[in-house]
Amino acid sequence: MAAMQMDPELAKHLFFEGATVVILNMPKGTEFGIDYNSWEVGPKFRGVKMIPPGIHFLHYSSVDKANPREVGPRMGFFLSLQQRGLMVLRWNAVEEEVDLSPAPEAEVEAMRANLQELDQFLGPYPYATLKKWISLTNFITEATVERLQPESRHICAFSEMLPVLSMKHTKDRLEQNLPCYSTECKSYQEGLARLPEMKPKAGTEIRFSELPTQMFPAGATPAEITRHSMDLSYALETVLSKQFPSSPQDVLGELQFAFVCFLLGNVYEAFEHWKRLLNLLCRSEEAMVKHHTLYTSLISTLHHQLGEVPADFFVDIVSQNNFLTSTLQVFFSSARSVAVDATLRQKAEKFQAHLTKKFRWDFEAEPEDCAPVVVELPEGVGTG
Repeated sequence: MAAMQMDPELAKHLFFEGATVVILNMPKGTEFGIDYNSWEVGPKFRGVKMIPPGIHFLHYSSVDKANPREVGPRMGFFLSLQQRGLMVLRWNAVEEEVDLSPAPEAEVEAMRANLQELDQFLGPYPYATLKKWISLTNFITEATVERLQPESRHICAFSEMLPVLSMKHTKDRLEQNLPCYSTECKSYQEGLARLPEMKPKAGTEIRFSELPTQMFPAGATPAEITRHSMDLSYALETVLSKQFPSSPQDVLGELQFAFVCFLLGNVYEAFEHWKRLLNLLCRSEEAMVKHHTLYTSLISTLHHQLGEVPADFFVDIVSQNNFLTSTLQVFFSSARSVAVDATLRQKAEKFQAHLTKKFRWDFEAEPEDCAPVVVELPEGVGTG
């Protein structure tokens, strides 16, 4: 880790007041990072010192000993660190990952007593990017991390997948009405159908809130179904009341958690969840009127998140449609309503102007939502 220029007195204060994470036996050449910075581990590396209290994301990629250019998939974990806290972790050489099991208290206290001797082996926390990190995670609390992180606590770019049914033997495939492997495939689709259904290994998936697929209440009339399919406030309220009953604004913690897992953890599923959750928030006009504090904070959250990605990042490779512009177009249109809080309305106007100038995105074209909406009615619901 590169040395950081800092006032000696400030460095001394931060050394004693900040938290320390010791990671023993991490192999030389490992790509290691904390929050918004990463480095290549040297032979003397033992961890990071002077870490400000709060939520942090540590991430790493192991390297192939035989071929150091071969880097493994990104792995990471969240930590909630206290002032003057000390956490001792170890590298598991067999699993090629950090062992998150807590070290014995006696070992931690012995390490604390020798912390000054260990100082030369600890890299300083990169304070130059602390402000950016806080802006991306200010709604993530310890409770957010506990609720969302996998049971294993490891966040992996590529989760370990296992077949839903083992089907080790031919009779297992026959019981599922699947052809034998020795039978020649007659089409690409048939080949795909033969592949086993896979699921993430238990305890490894991020436990995101389940978002509704049905946007309207049971027993809704055709007119109500159409209304709830255009304004997703009913669906959003079901999520807020179930997952965030005491504080609707906590949904932004999950939005930030998903974004960090994608941006720094390289978890594609987290990006997909971020898009779905953002779509739900942006297409809920009634909720915007009711939860104006939540939506004012949403604009600030998006402002910081969109500063971390290139302008064409959200453009679909196949359709060339920009997911974000079409979603925000609906959001800005709803924010112009006279029923919306005046402060929120003004902030939305400024945010739209900022994005138009920075990314050259056009929000003035007629939103796709103004076109006729085709809604699939549930079985048994007639149009009258």
